[in-house]
Amino acid sequence: MRTDMMWMELELAKQRWLLLATERGLCRVIFPHEELEGWRNWMNKAAPGKEPREDAEAIRRTGIVEWLERYFAGERSSFDEIPLDLIGTSFQQQVWTALGQVPYGETRTYGDIAAAIGRPTAVRAVGAANGANPIPILLPCHRIVGADRKLTGFRGGLEMKRKLLKLERIEGIADGGHARFQF
Repeated sequence: MRTDMMWMELELAKQRWLLLATERGLCRVIFPHEELEGWRNWMNKAAPGKEPREDAEAIRRTGIVEWLERYFAGERSSFDEIPLDLIGTSFQQQVWTALGQVPYGETRTYGDIAAAIGRPTAVRAVGAANGANPIPILLPCHRIVGADRKLTGFRGGLEMKRKLLKLERIEGIADGGHARFQF
């Protein structure tokens, strides 16, 4: 049982991001176009009966703020020491762990991730778990593209996905995804 939920606001790349953590570690990165209130149902499931409290210092101690600042400065760095509290099903956690293994500057397809977790026919389920990724950027769902090397849906929006791929100098990804797929 989680006993606490904390949040902080962070200015990154000239945009306002929100970070959520439990006493176990970072549990959610909220994109600039999303609001904390929009995550109320998720927070109630993650830490039932707990009102999230603002605690920037506790979240800074996880190391995520420094990591994100380095990332947006174009520096590669490992997140191995950042404590995570992945709140999701066992299958989702398998997918998210596989996302964390996609190297900086490289992409994978949904089929690659399905194969990596030993479920090669679960491509659509991998896509759904990818879309539910609670810690984008750190667990790089933006590096997952369609089998045809086209952009696919992204909760942060396709423009954000393009920016992140460009930041990592990933080329050869064609447009073709639909902007309405922000999941």
